[in-house]
Formats: sequence, structure tokens, C-alpha cells
Amino acid sequence: MGALPAITGRNEFDALVVRTDYDDDRAWQDVTAALMEPWGDGAYEANVHFVDDPAWADAPLDQILPVVSADENLPVVFLADRTTMRTEDHPLLAVTTLTREECPDNEDYEQLTEFGTEFRTTPAGVHDVHANLSIGNLGFEEYAEWAHDSAEGVYRSS
Repeated sequence: MGALPAITGRNEFDALVVRTDYDDDRAWQDVTAALMEPWGDGAYEANVHFVDDPAWADAPLDQILPVVSADENLPVVFLADRTTMRTEDHPLLAVTTLTREECPDNEDYEQLTEFGTEFRTTPAGVHDVHANLSIGNLGFEEYAEWAHDSAEGVYRSS
């Protein structure tokens, strides 16, 4: 696989959703439709920047993270991967862009990633996660814990 293209044109308030599975266009249409629904009991407009480029097909995280981390205002990226496309409620993979180097020490990084560096969220949860992480209202570790503690291992926005 070659180098992934740079992501351009994302507004800092847009959640970043990268499509990495290209086997089912209908599922992708369902995912994008769900992501564009108003959120917060319908009070907020959905703001999403979609990366729908086959160059990203089956891209591994170790190639995705350096590209998306170039955006310093991006605390989390959401991947529409094989699981997203093949599961009925289309849970996206939420991945933190936090690196060990951004933390004062190993202890801090371990605390912030106690429940991992990724978790699954329904499309309805994407906006809640992105908005709260962007303004520092909640941390990635809190959402990861909620997903970890759920029966399905998926964060669902309330």
C-alpha cells in the first residue's frame, strides 16, 4: 500500500470519518445517512468530514494515525471499517490521536488509555464524542470506559 493522501478541507468542528471498507456501497450510504442525522435530541446539526477515497481501503492504523494526526485540532478519528459495514447498527471505530509523546509521563498516558486507544460507537454517538473531546468537556478514556462497560462493547449516546 502506498502513502495515504493528506486530508484537506476539514473544519475543526467536523467529526472526521474515514471509510476503510469498500465492499458494500449500500452499507456506506446507510452509515453516512445515520451520521448526518441531527444529534443531541435533534438540537444540533451534524458536522462531518467524510474521507471516501479507495486509497484508504484496508489501511492499517499505523498508517492512518500519522496522516490524521497532522491536524492538531483532531482528538479522535472515526473509521468506517469492515465491522462498521457488516454490523446492523454500524458501530464505527473511534481511535484517539493522543500519543505517548503528548503526555508528561508514562503514568499519565497509561491513565488516559486505561481502557484502550479505541472503542466502538454508534453513528449517533460520533457527534457526542467528537464535540466533548474537542472542547475538553470529557476525555477519550471516559468514552472508552463506557463502551468497555456496555454489554456489546459499544458506546451509545443517550
